[in-house]
Amino acid sequence: MKPDRASLRSLPLAGVAASGRPGGRSARVATSFVYLASQSPRRRELLAQIGVRHELLLADADEDVEALEAMRAGELPTAYVERVTRAKLRAAIARLRARGLAPAPILCADTTVALGRRILGKPVDGADAARTLALLSGRSHRVISAVAVAARGRSRIAISVSRVSFAAISPARIERYVAGGEPFGKAGAYAIQSAAATWIERIDGSYTGIMGLPLHETAALLEWAGVDVRP
Repeated sequence: MKPDRASLRSLPLAGVAASGRPGGRSARVATSFVYLASQSPRRRELLAQIGVRHELLLADADEDVEALEAMRAGELPTAYVERVTRAKLRAAIARLRARGLAPAPILCADTTVALGRRILGKPVDGADAARTLALLSGRSHRVISAVAVAARGRSRIAISVSRVSFAAISPARIERYVAGGEPFGKAGAYAIQSAAATWIERIDGSYTGIMGLPLHETAALLEWAGVDVRP
């Protein structure tokens, strides 16, 4: 099954200047670094992989980050990821202004796992993680990642959708994986770069998108923002 390429599109960000398609006209002058509004070490590693210098632009203690990721009744997975990424970008822009930091492009992202119309977010505890992995066992699911960049009063966003097929997973293997603590803080209760990779029979789409930052879309957005990307 092929990935949903129609989902790779640019979308307007509510409350932020409208945008065009990734890879379009550059946002004028080059810049030497970007702000990354994410705590994910995987996203930091992926930016380093393409030679992008970045500084963290993390939330203050009084910011309710969890509220940005709260699900809404009846919300479809792709709409959820788009909304959360837009909200994260708006919050990061406000944070930059409030702190009086030097201007530079801001990058943020969000990833979720979907089984049909059902959103499988970060597990709240071990039992929730085990339930999630049991749902994924022997089935195919989607991993949806959104990445957004704001630069000089403009913004762009792109969506990457990949499909992952899991083999059947025994309850004992799920129990060991959960006991190791790997599922926590991860949508769908697993990380593709962890031991859970042994369960994956097939991937259609972006490996880096499944990790949490689709590099093809990210590179196009950063080049639009005037950021040098390797190679």
